[in-house]
Amino acid sequence: GCLGALDGTFIDIRVPEIEKGRYRTRKGHVAVNVLGVGNSNMQFIYVFSGWEGSGADSRVLRDVIHRPHGLRVPSGNSYYVILPL
Repeated sequence: GCLGALDGTFIDIRVPEIEKGRYRTRKGHVAVNVLGVGNSNMQFIYVFSGWEGSGADSRVLRDVIHRPHGLRVPSGNSYYVILPL
């Protein structure tokens, strides 16, 4: 029932000084979260970018699942493997 895997990463960005706080990661980088989902054929099927670096992975995933055109997981015994950081 495994549909593929998902993982997140940070991409460093430049933002105005006043906004740096919310984009700062726990390691001090100024970045955005990028979530990538791949299928069993090693093809990207979903990519989301835009959450501030300070956003927790669980919040990003919850947001992506609840968006109108977000990631869809079929009901039943289907799942995605979450890769460790």
